[in-house]
Amino acid sequence: MTETAASVRVTGRVQGVAYRAWAKAQARALGLRGWVRNRDDGSVVALIAGPEDAVKSMIAAMSEGPAAAQVTDVWTEEADPADVPEGFEILP
Repeated sequence: MTETAASVRVTGRVQGVAYRAWAKAQARALGLRGWVRNRDDGSVVALIAGPEDAVKSMIAAMSEGPAAAQVTDVWTEEADPADVPEGFEILP
């Protein structure tokens, strides 16, 4: 099983809509590790790692987000799986 990692930035109405809690639940359901956090500019960023198919599924899900979100853009950049911590957490 090939492991991969991605840094993801999501913009739109993604704060104040439970996006981080939703992302944590999605990531855990997919068996991913990493973190998610709000940024001061109104975006949400995440670092995710796991099986390649699961990472792709998570990125696709993040393009939709929870029901109250209105995602306008998702940017991804390849990351090093070794840099991604175990578990999945919401960071301050």
